Amino acid sequence: MIEEGWLTPESVVGVTAGASAPEALVQDVVTALQARGADEVTPLNGEPENITFSLPKGLRIPAANL
Repeated sequence: MIEEGWLTPESVVGVTAGASAPEALVQDVVTALQARGADEVTPLNGEPENITFSLPKGLRIPAANL
C-alpha cells in the first residue's frame, strides 16, 4: 500500500524489484503512482536476468510418475 503522506508534488520515486517479483506487481505499483499524479515514468535497463527457481522437493513429482 502506498501511503498518501509519503508523496509530495516534488517527490521522485524509484521502484526496484528482485528476480522473484512478478512483473504484474511492479506494473501495479507504477500504475498506483501514476494514479496519484506521477507524470513521468523512465524505465532503466538493468542487468538482464535469466534466473529460474526450482520447486521445493516436497512439491516435485518424480519423473517415473509422469
